[in-house]
Amino acid sequence: MNIGEILTADSANGVGIRVSIFVSGCTNHCKGCFQPETWDFDYGQEYTQETEDYIIEELSKSYYDGLTILGGEPFEPSNQREVVKLIRRVRKELPGKNIWMYTGFTYEKDLVPGGCRHIECTDEILDSIDILVDGRFILEQRNICLNFRGSENQRIICMKETRQTGEIVLSPLN
Repeated sequence: MNIGEILTADSANGVGIRVSIFVSGCTNHCKGCFQPETWDFDYGQEYTQETEDYIIEELSKSYYDGLTILGGEPFEPSNQREVVKLIRRVRKELPGKNIWMYTGFTYEKDLVPGGCRHIECTDEILDSIDILVDGRFILEQRNICLNFRGSENQRIICMKETRQTGEIVLSPLN
């Protein structure tokens, strides 16, 4: 997995002050994407142990509310296998931090068993994150007044409640 960018003190990609990592690689290729360079799986720098250590060290600072993982596309299978390792480490070492993820895929269609992006670690990721912002960016539905998303079809999903009830539970931020 490659990382296109790591933002520190980010407040645009989730509630509070965050460390945000943009993974590289995306097959969605949404028209109007704000970071089309991240479509390339080889864009940016290789994700290494040193990269992960830097993210954990930065995130451990008291003023951070949490981690946001976006891209590119974190739910591309090759990215999931690395993303799950980072999530495990955050949950173990920094359990008070929340985790947001963004995906151009749709939760109940693509990320559940039988979905086109469900692999052996997808359920662990979904069980371990707090918020999932799902849905492709649709340029014709772009709305700059929305909280933490770019187009009106995208949803901010509370994952713990969604996973417990089996029904989509939207955040009040929608």
